[in-house]
Amino acid sequence: MSGSARGVTVVVLAAFATVYLVGGSVLAPVVFGLQLFHVLPVPRRWHPGRWLLLATQGAVCYAAVYATGASVGILGFLGGSLLLTRAWPLAVPVAAGAALTGPLDSAISMVLMSLVIYGLTRLTERADELHAARLSLTAAAVAEERLRIAGELSDGLGRGLADITTGVRAALAKPEQAGRLLADVTRSARDCLADARRSAASYRSMSLAPEVTAARALLTTAGVPVQVRPGHTEPLGPAGALLAEVLREAVTDIVRRGAATGCLIETAAERGRIRLRVVSDGTRTAEDESLGDLPERIADAGGTVTTGLTPEGRHVVEAVLPDVAQPREQAEDRHAHVLSVALLVTVLVGFSLKTLLLVPAGQVLPAAACLAVVVALQVRSVRGRHMAALAVMALLTYLPILAFGRAWLGVAGFLAGPLPLAFRRSAAWPLVGCVTASVALIGARLGLPLAMTVNYTVSTVVTGLVVYGLLRLAQIVNELGEAQRRLARSAVVEERLRAARDLHDLLGHSLAGMLLTCELARRLPPERAPAELENVLAMAERGEADLRAASGGAGRMSLTAEAASVRAVLAAAGIEAEVSLAHDGLSAGAETALSAVLREAVTNVLRHSDARSCAISTVAADGGTRLRVRNDGARRTRGRRGSSGIGNLTARLAALDGELTVRSPGDGWFELVAWVP
Repeated sequence: MSGSARGVTVVVLAAFATVYLVGGSVLAPVVFGLQLFHVLPVPRRWHPGRWLLLATQGAVCYAAVYATGASVGILGFLGGSLLLTRAWPLAVPVAAGAALTGPLDSAISMVLMSLVIYGLTRLTERADELHAARLSLTAAAVAEERLRIAGELSDGLGRGLADITTGVRAALAKPEQAGRLLADVTRSARDCLADARRSAASYRSMSLAPEVTAARALLTTAGVPVQVRPGHTEPLGPAGALLAEVLREAVTDIVRRGAATGCLIETAAERGRIRLRVVSDGTRTAEDESLGDLPERIADAGGTVTTGLTPEGRHVVEAVLPDVAQPREQAEDRHAHVLSVALLVTVLVGFSLKTLLLVPAGQVLPAAACLAVVVALQVRSVRGRHMAALAVMALLTYLPILAFGRAWLGVAGFLAGPLPLAFRRSAAWPLVGCVTASVALIGARLGLPLAMTVNYTVSTVVTGLVVYGLLRLAQIVNELGEAQRRLARSAVVEERLRAARDLHDLLGHSLAGMLLTCELARRLPPERAPAELENVLAMAERGEADLRAASGGAGRMSLTAEAASVRAVLAAAGIEAEVSLAHDGLSAGAETALSAVLREAVTNVLRHSDARSCAISTVAADGGTRLRVRNDGARRTRGRRGSSGIGNLTARLAALDGELTVRSPGDGWFELVAWVP
């Protein structure tokens, strides 16, 4: 996009040079070529140096005026270049010399050209700066978010893990108080697990995307074909949490009923509101049986949620909430916007003055009034397309010719400028051509000399390009700024989702294992409790490492160590574990991802099955590594409220071009398979 900004500037400069080339100045192409050194990224070894460049420009511009008879307006190239340097005060005597040497019309052209060259070059530089800074600013936004997350987790979960470690060590050191201390440790582990889940839910709440991923995986596992049509922009902010709950409950109900043969999930953003629709078939009623207190909570947030049947008999759950993701930091780059508007107004006023110089004295006031309306309409066209304004501008371009004659022909350039911004390219440029051709035809109809008709025609093109360039460059800078902010917001959302995944997949498993082991230790005879407490202590240390990972710290999980850990947890729960590992040469990312999958799979075995045995294996397959976790005692497949593990794991593996599949054949066995390249 920064290249587009530079291209617009080069086209406008070429148009300026063409005016003087048509006027007979053979040095105009040289002046144009020298000006490109200020606009294009020229290698240093080829650049003549700023001061030598200015001296050369000055010599060529004045030679064009005094040796080839060019209009003093060509000195605008020199004036614009001076305004771009610390020698900008020298632009004043250059403009004064132009006023003394040439006619007032040409002197005004010189000043206007200087301002346009300065403005377009500065806007192009601003576009380059925004384009170059986008990644560094995004990284800074992520780093800031990471520090904030680390602070939040350290204050809450970090303190809780420290309490668990202190309590376990105290229980090991004071066996006579082990019962009371173990109760405190169990309570701390339970509180930490609840905090981790709340934090994960909070970090996920800005975005609906993870819940959509989890819903897709859950429906696919249940054998329900699903189609997703996203139409919103992330992040959603507070609305994301409520919409995620609606989606979760709707999908859970679809899976629980087990009658659906298809499901559609779609979102839309329209008129400041976010809409979620979940449509499913199967035998249903229009009654709301699954949303609990969500309708009241959504109503409190200013939204609505409804359920019903379509004319085709399909069940629909629809939720609508205000889109209050966050206030726009700044819709435009203010400096660029102000510069573009100021330059546009200055150029329009300057061209208007040139027009008024040709109007008879008795008609100056009505002509000035018409031009004031045109300028106001042009300024209004800075933001978006305004067809009514263009229609009025077209009338003010052609009708006054009946009263003011040839003096009004130059106004056609004002109309040509906004056209490419108001219409698609296929229609815009033919319209610009029609406006330009109309000037030539009207000039011929008025009986103007050929040279004057050509001059008005070329001036229409140049004026149109100048107006278009100022408008388009401001838009480009604004778009770059918004794209930069959007990229930073997306990166921050991704960082929050990463923290949520790590909290759920890594720390959540460690805390669940600690809680299970603490409860087991409380039921064991005193002589067997210390061994389990040592396991809790090891889990707490691993939990601290998981917390650092969730906070953005680097780290690699070992799949072998993870398998040993989950074997111990399964054994503590009375589940026979068979582990067979045959992987080799995994990258850090792949090994960490598979370790997270293993943790989540075993957590699901403990929480959502009556398993008595579990088989864990890894093999090299299909150019990658496949992890398989298979357990018996699987309960009937039903949607689980609040489940986000499958979605998290799918997102982790997708980032590595891997895949996750789950199978529940209905014979009491459940199988989860993950593959990474």
